Amino acid sequence: MTTPGPKPVRFHAPWYDERELAGVRAALETHSAGDGPIGRRVEERLVQMLGAHRVLLTTSCTHALELALLALGIGPGQEVICPSFTFVSSANAALRVGARPVFADIDERTLGLDPEDVERRLSPRTAALLPVHYAGVAPDMDALVDIARRRGLHVVEDAAQGLCASYRGRPLGMLGDAGCFSFHETKNVSCGEGGALAISDPDLARRAEIAREKGTNRAAFFRGEVDKYTWVAEGSSYVLSDVLAAILDAQLDKLSLIQARRAAIVARYRTGLADWAVGRGVRLPAELADREPNHHIFYLLYPDAAARDRAMAALRARGVMATFHYVPLHSSPHGHSLGPQPQLPVTDRVAGTLLRLPLHPRLVDDDVDRVVEAVRQAEG
Repeated sequence: MTTPGPKPVRFHAPWYDERELAGVRAALETHSAGDGPIGRRVEERLVQMLGAHRVLLTTSCTHALELALLALGIGPGQEVICPSFTFVSSANAALRVGARPVFADIDERTLGLDPEDVERRLSPRTAALLPVHYAGVAPDMDALVDIARRRGLHVVEDAAQGLCASYRGRPLGMLGDAGCFSFHETKNVSCGEGGALAISDPDLARRAEIAREKGTNRAAFFRGEVDKYTWVAEGSSYVLSDVLAAILDAQLDKLSLIQARRAAIVARYRTGLADWAVGRGVRLPAELADREPNHHIFYLLYPDAAARDRAMAALRARGVMATFHYVPLHSSPHGHSLGPQPQLPVTDRVAGTLLRLPLHPRLVDDDVDRVVEAVRQAEG
């Protein structure tokens, strides 16, 4: 009889328990759809966390990005500069409002937009910058915001990975005109699929509120500000259901525990891999004094793609579900369909050499030690 080996170390796993189940039961008992009492409570919790004027829950970060661009009036004939090293939603949001995404290279330290390359991509059609906070680490937002102010551009932050992280003391998502968050199952807190749009400007918040409710002033009607609601602008259906908001509410109750566990795992990875990384020419995520991380991703940057691929195969053979990340958008089939694409050497190098290790609050110390040992033993 064959003795079964150890269980695989999962790459990610959300921490759900009876608290989420109880929240869902409560939501079902209220018979509310979207923008219900639980969702509004979660929005207020996020307002307090972020220091925003208004937070609007959405069905995804993808929809939050679309909603932000729509509310800002960005559309046909305009361009939005974003990284190529990002999920497709960053570029799709521009396309969905009729604008064109323009890809810029990333910075070696943060893996976020490189302000110098952004300057090279500017044109008379540029309407907005869309920086992505990769792994919960901000790019040089001072430089990017300065570019935007000098050129009269909007800044929409793709903070899908950025909840609980900060840049020079300010929460990610609150550094530009709008911040967009994700509560997908892979994120630090999750409701399976969901998002949020955080806004500081009251006028922009009102426009986003209307666009989120299918272009109607329904929210104003329920606040008693108008005697009936009607179609007043372009919009779509971006409202998160109260059932999913209830899961998110329970997740926020556990936020400090989730964050503490993720921080402990990252610390254990750094301790176990620091000397090995130096000896192998592998780079760990940078630790930057002016950025407070949220420990969303822990990655290794190998000297070359072949070394990364060998290490990934060896880890998976040992039951460690490590993985690469984005295929750069400028090199994708649809990216090429948009026209000639620029040379983005840092993006290409990072995409070819980055390996993400398992990181979620259900990992125990033995799991982390097993990952460390597998990394050290893998041929890289």
